[in-house]
Amino acid sequence: MEATIVNYKAGRHNQTTNQMIIVVNSADSKEKAQKFIGKKVIWASPANKEIKGEIRATHGNKGALRVLFETGMPGQSVGSKVKIE
Repeated sequence: MEATIVNYKAGRHNQTTNQMIIVVNSADSKEKAQKFIGKKVIWASPANKEIKGEIRATHGNKGALRVLFETGMPGQSVGSKVKIE
């Protein structure tokens, strides 16, 4: 299954670079998004390097999810696709 990275997890003054907000097309509500919690996520860079993460929580009421990656994510990852296993 595929999802799209939308943005970093951010507050008013801080941006958390190893946590990203993703959107799955099939999940349009908080209840549908909760079934993805705990699944693994893989982002492939243009240099064929893989960064792995895990879906930790929902984000908002429209089905967005928060993913904790093992390292900080580059800015070029925003708007790209990730694979959910």
